[in-house]
Amino acid sequence: MKTTLLQKSLLWAGASVAALTAASFAPAVAQTNSTLEIITVTTTRREENIQDVANSVTAASGEDLAPFTEAGGDILTLAARVPSLYAESSNGRVAPRFYIRGLGNTDFDLAASQPVSVIMDEIVQENVILKSFPLFDIEQVEIARGPQGTLFGRNTTAGTISFRSARPTAETEGYVSATVGSLETVNVEAALGGTIVEDVLTGRMSVMTQNRGDYIDNAFLGIDNAMGGFREWAGRVQLHYTPTDNFDALFNVHARSLAGTSAIFRANILTAGSNSLNGNFDRDTVFFDSVYNNPQAYDGWGTSANLNWRFDNGMSLTSISGYESANGRSLGDIDGGNMVTGPGFIPFPSQTQDSLDFLDQYTQEFRLASADDLDTTWQVGAYFFDSSFAVTTSDPDGIFPPTTTVRHGNELWSVFAQASHQATERLELSGGIRFTNDEKDLVVRQSVLPNAPVEVSDEQISWDLSAYYDYREDLALYARVARGFRGPTIQARDVAFFNPPSTADSETNLSWEVGFKAQPMDGRARINGALFYYTVEDLQLSAVGGGGNLVQLVNADEGVGYGLEIDSEFLVNDNFVLTAGFSWNETELQDDSLLVGVCAQCTVTDPTVVVNGATRARVDGNPFPQAPDYTLSFTARYAFPVANGDEWFVYTDWFYQGRTNLFIYESEEFYSDGNFEGGLRVGYAGTTDGGRPYEAAFFVRNITDEENLVGGIDFNNNTGFVNEPRVFGLSVRASLN
Repeated sequence: MKTTLLQKSLLWAGASVAALTAASFAPAVAQTNSTLEIITVTTTRREENIQDVANSVTAASGEDLAPFTEAGGDILTLAARVPSLYAESSNGRVAPRFYIRGLGNTDFDLAASQPVSVIMDEIVQENVILKSFPLFDIEQVEIARGPQGTLFGRNTTAGTISFRSARPTAETEGYVSATVGSLETVNVEAALGGTIVEDVLTGRMSVMTQNRGDYIDNAFLGIDNAMGGFREWAGRVQLHYTPTDNFDALFNVHARSLAGTSAIFRANILTAGSNSLNGNFDRDTVFFDSVYNNPQAYDGWGTSANLNWRFDNGMSLTSISGYESANGRSLGDIDGGNMVTGPGFIPFPSQTQDSLDFLDQYTQEFRLASADDLDTTWQVGAYFFDSSFAVTTSDPDGIFPPTTTVRHGNELWSVFAQASHQATERLELSGGIRFTNDEKDLVVRQSVLPNAPVEVSDEQISWDLSAYYDYREDLALYARVARGFRGPTIQARDVAFFNPPSTADSETNLSWEVGFKAQPMDGRARINGALFYYTVEDLQLSAVGGGGNLVQLVNADEGVGYGLEIDSEFLVNDNFVLTAGFSWNETELQDDSLLVGVCAQCTVTDPTVVVNGATRARVDGNPFPQAPDYTLSFTARYAFPVANGDEWFVYTDWFYQGRTNLFIYESEEFYSDGNFEGGLRVGYAGTTDGGRPYEAAFFVRNITDEENLVGGIDFNNNTGFVNEPRVFGLSVRASLN
């Protein structure tokens, strides 16, 4: 099977490169003197051209993200649209789970630890609820692959996803956009900013609301339009204070409120022996016996202060302080049906509500940096993290599971240093090191059985070394080796099911990467590629579900991943822009003694043994869960110019996803293969007589209405959940400048 997968992936890679090359040099398209815009990223905590960074990085602007979110899409819309990046969730619009190069965590608990760090406006969003903050008024998102533990350092063995909001400017600017679509979709987003006190204070305020009506019937209870919708509001206020040339401060306050439907679980939509959706699946209908219809509600707010001092010698001192808070709950009919009409055989009913009773997260970073224009540049700093939150698991009817409340605490501090040296005119060498002390504790506040407090801690060093070589004006080569660290973890989900908390030791990732960054066609193309290989010692896994219905942390002796990525953009002419991305990721668990629980009704293909009366699967050699073996993404925009610089345009985007195993064990049912999805926009963009841009477009998301299996629940029956339905509608946008 591995040989077949390798051959398939290499064929896809070859086909992708060939297609890109053909598109790049197609003789039928007129040449242009224009070039692609420079993309500036802050992966190294300095502003740099993305082509000058010795790391595999992808950046996308807010304009690039807009087509994915205008129909109500959330942060999960990034899945498979960036090479080696995947995302999924079994908690609706909250608690997303991210994977980079196959490395992630399938744990659905509100205390789950993830190796992909999400950062918003330079504040790490550690808890899974914080990671789901809505995307609006975004200037840029940067995805950095591989360990980023030197300068970011917070559970980054897989990589980072960093969002930067549009900042206040002295010039008055703003926009308003609105969408009306099918499924009672109504979305509005607006921003306004400019000078408040000339030369001293600027500000920016942005708001958004995303709404969808309930469209899924609960046929068992006879309730039409019982679930499936959501109503989300969010806002952000920023103030930029510049009293002198040598000091500035950026203050940020943001909040969100969500009420809607959690994930929709559907019983027995997979037939034993097959991963294809069967006749039990109806996108618009479920058969829940729970009268609550999977409600979900979350609120949160946060604030930050980014202070910068600049000295006469070019050095700078930065202080970044942050606070985040959240609370809410999600209820799910976990068995996905009922015991009377099913669908299919459901041995027992199950509904569970998980509540985040409170969350308080405090962060503080200090960073001292040299001037940027030296042959040798450096940064040193310190980072502090303090978080506490409580999670309650219950059945709202008081039947099962019994109500359980646990409190988690986490304190972390670290110090770091990084330097880059221009060794020759063409060669730059960089290196960094970080020491981290990470402590976690758990106290069970309410449960049927007594449980003693649990504490885990560790101290580790992360580091990275890289070399960047300008081979010629339009081509650079780089190499990078990095060691990442994810701290020890406590999982208490099973306390509600009469089991003690479980723990996992720290995991460390040693990653090797070589790549190229090219700008051929006289700057009208950007093609970046990388080959990588990594090993993860004591890989943290969450053994979720199985016939025993457990959620327990385990460590695999080792995990191995390797593959390639290609990220490209082509300005074929002034009116035609193409982007394409490809990634191939081969992952493998290496632990001949690791045993995990298996599904209740599916067909397990791994060797199995019986331990204390329970069937367990040997998973040595299996791929990582939720790790697509390859992804292919593509966008194209063609404009038809008209008078006065206005234009008609057509835009389309597509992704294709290879085989993806859903759990740690392998089965005939719980995997996906060949998932794809596309979107289309057709519209008109122009300017008013006053020079103000506007745009109107017809759009379709999931244009072919694909029904893709994206996750499953295995402890009771062959339950699955699927992607979002097709949505179409009209969108308009008007800007001040």
